[in-house]
Amino acid sequence: MPQSNVEVARRGFEAVMCGDLDAIGELLDPEVKWHGGDPSAEGACRNREEALAFMRRARSRNPMGELVDVIDAGDRVVVVIRPARGAELRANLTTFRDGKVIEIVATRPPTTPWQRPGYRPPAELRVLQGHPNNLRWS
Repeated sequence: MPQSNVEVARRGFEAVMCGDLDAIGELLDPEVKWHGGDPSAEGACRNREEALAFMRRARSRNPMGELVDVIDAGDRVVVVIRPARGAELRANLTTFRDGKVIEIVATRPPTTPWQRPGYRPPAELRVLQGHPNNLRWS
């Protein structure tokens, strides 16, 4: 039986926690995009190799955080993470196609200083409104 996107995302997070980047590579589409909202921005990952290199660098610099929740949003899931340093939750909107991750959009809750008043997240992230983990957008 095929795994749900939520199960795949949870399995992927466990692999990251264990440092099993080979397992992560199996979950990523060869042309996966990983960015903070602008896929053409400097630092954005444009393929599997760049995404894995980013993960290697991040693991070497920072302790891993904890998985708070994975929220089903159809062909997407919202992966909610609490970084090891600091209490500010983060969320990755992860899009799947044919069982592979094709895009990851990293976002932060609107309490961060760069968040402007009146911001409305993409519709896919609005599933977080009223979520028990208190990620809320006004």
